[in-house]
Amino acid sequence: MLEVNNLIRIPSTEFAWSFVRSGGPGGQNVNKVASKAVLRWDPSGSQNLPQDVKTRFLAQQHHRLTTLGEIVLTSQRYRDQERNRQDCLDKLRKLLEQAASPPRPRKRTRPSRASKESRLRTKELRSKRKTGRRPPAYE
Repeated sequence: MLEVNNLIRIPSTEFAWSFVRSGGPGGQNVNKVASKAVLRWDPSGSQNLPQDVKTRFLAQQHHRLTTLGEIVLTSQRYRDQERNRQDCLDKLRKLLEQAASPPRPRKRTRPSRASKESRLRTKELRSKRKTGRRPPAYE
């Protein structure tokens, strides 16, 4: 069971795990043991994810989704399988926490008088600089 917060709990039956050989530290053990964890999860098919969180999550993580709509996370940070498995779950938890908090609405503001004057002054200086680069006009 992956507990994101008190509202979002995803059962471990929704996750598909596979383990492959990883690079990195481990010496000869790397060639023998499949310690890299690969997590596959279908967020759109999950019954335990609220609809608003699901929509935000799919929009935020669209680049991680496969053509089947699954999210794939991997971890090969550690030498043993269980710690890499836990690392994948931690990554997913962070992503879901990020999607669970709704974005704050933007408060509309107007530019101040000083910022307007500064912008116009900068435009005028740039215009003069470019005008100075032109060849003199012949009459």
